[in-house]
Amino acid sequence: PTQGAQEFYGFMGRHTLLELHSDRDPIGGAASEDILEPLLPIIDPHHHLWDRPGSRYLLEEFLADAESGHNIRSTVFVECNSMYRMDCPEPMRAVGEAEFVSGIATMSASGEYGATRVCAGMAGFADLCAGNWVQKVLEAEIVASGKRLRSIRHSACWDPDATFGVPRMRAPKGLLAFEDFRAGFSKLAPLGLCFEAWQYFTQLPEVTDLARSYPGTTIVLDHVGGPVGVGSYAGRREEMFPIWQNSIRELAKCENVFVKLGGLGMTLCGFGFERRDIPMTSIELAQAWRPYIDTCIDAFGPDRCMFESNFPLDKASCSYQVLWNAFKRLAAAYSSSQKESLFSGTAARVYSLVTK
Repeated sequence: PTQGAQEFYGFMGRHTLLELHSDRDPIGGAASEDILEPLLPIIDPHHHLWDRPGSRYLLEEFLADAESGHNIRSTVFVECNSMYRMDCPEPMRAVGEAEFVSGIATMSASGEYGATRVCAGMAGFADLCAGNWVQKVLEAEIVASGKRLRSIRHSACWDPDATFGVPRMRAPKGLLAFEDFRAGFSKLAPLGLCFEAWQYFTQLPEVTDLARSYPGTTIVLDHVGGPVGVGSYAGRREEMFPIWQNSIRELAKCENVFVKLGGLGMTLCGFGFERRDIPMTSIELAQAWRPYIDTCIDAFGPDRCMFESNFPLDKASCSYQVLWNAFKRLAAAYSSSQKESLFSGTAARVYSLVTK
């Protein structure tokens, strides 16, 4: 494997028992709750699938979570270095992930695995700094994915504190402003593709600059913009929250940007729920996450927001069932049409998916 893939495998191997292993369902999460609004249609616009040494999360494992009571209609797979090709030039290796996702999607579409259409859409990876290769990779991924490719994620995560985060995702400082990156970025919109923005909250002004420079390209902000509560940010939530909040409000002025509401269950966010002996409830999760979720919905509006599971990474804090109950509690005050946007409508429009 590439050095980046080896680092990622190593990272997952070190964190499997802490974050993903589940001898109660799951570590840090309540095993079950009564389902709130069980008929509410949901598109899960952000989850991963992989088969790593010591960590398997494929169709069977995902469906065990997704079929726990909520009405999950379809899903969007997001790149995670799964099943890369090994016998081709480096820029083309990510095409293997599109092939893998297409296979999972075809299995799911057969109806043999239930009603949920898993991997109906895909956010893949392409090295947008790869020059002449970028167009070839994007076109190859569109074909390999069975035309399910909707977005490209190229991580911009950088922080002076290198003690946290996945090594594979660590980018050079200021990546989003690089000339070669922007040359690759400019290829997305003509192919009908969005950009999936993943960075830390300190870098949100860089996303704002990118969005203003390319108003015709749809940008999807992952994980409420990447708040961090570990490493040098541990114990500083009250200090850091206003910085995140102001950056979110400024970014929301860019009408081409949408935001995913989730990812707060990752250990990166520093809530520490994975260390709890008593499982989290959806009431507790909603209370802890409300400042972030409310800020995003107030800034972007429900029609530019979508709840996401980010499974299996958010399984560190709670079960899939409890997660979506928490989201439903957070959305309880909104109208039926606003809930439709938050839980399925926005994702359906951004990723061109069918909800019925």
